[in-house]
Amino acid sequence: MLSIIGINHVAIYVADVAQSVEFYETVIGLTPLARPAFDFPGAWFKIGDAQELHIIGIRTEPVVSGSRSNHFALEVSDLDEWEAHFKATNTAYRPPKFRPDGVRQIFLQDPDGYWIEFFSRKGNQLI
Repeated sequence: MLSIIGINHVAIYVADVAQSVEFYETVIGLTPLARPAFDFPGAWFKIGDAQELHIIGIRTEPVVSGSRSNHFALEVSDLDEWEAHFKATNTAYRPPKFRPDGVRQIFLQDPDGYWIEFFSRKGNQLI
């Protein structure tokens, strides 16, 4: 029987690898991973227990991303802590809002313009 174990990684094209590494380490708090010696620039990061973000440094075209189109979402344990972190790091973000299913979410953009959704199912739902 065919089965899918899960999503291993998300890959995005970036224009400036060093700038993206700084953002994903400092603002998002991702842990860098060892990366094979590809013949193009990039970096890998750990997300959660088994997922990864791969940045590929060969972007020359504009990014097409939006909170209602191409984006990726990170589930977090405490959305209020993340909002406080974004304020403390002077990171621009959209204020929290509720999805139609009652889950609260925050959106922000990385240096290339990719939208990232942060959401929490715990304690952040409409009653």
